[in-house]
Amino acid sequence: MTKAVLTVIGIDRVGITARISTCLAEANINILDISQTIMQNIFTMVMLVDLSKSTKNIDEITEELNNIGEELGLNTQLQHVDVFNSMHRI
Repeated sequence: MTKAVLTVIGIDRVGITARISTCLAEANINILDISQTIMQNIFTMVMLVDLSKSTKNIDEITEELNNIGEELGLNTQLQHVDVFNSMHRI
């Protein structure tokens, strides 16, 4: 299983979760876990996703997520779980 961490941050608005999850579903990417919250109108979401059956490579998915981010005023970041863990290790 190839896992990645997707983070999404921006001003809250209707449809963020729907747009992101639709993008992932269209690439056959499974959402394994999700956490989201709104802090004083700031939307934050972290997803653990499985890329192993994806119909697109990580660069294509990243580009699509960045395009959605630009359209909706969000910061999106997709990282292989090993990279994410290495960056956040104490």
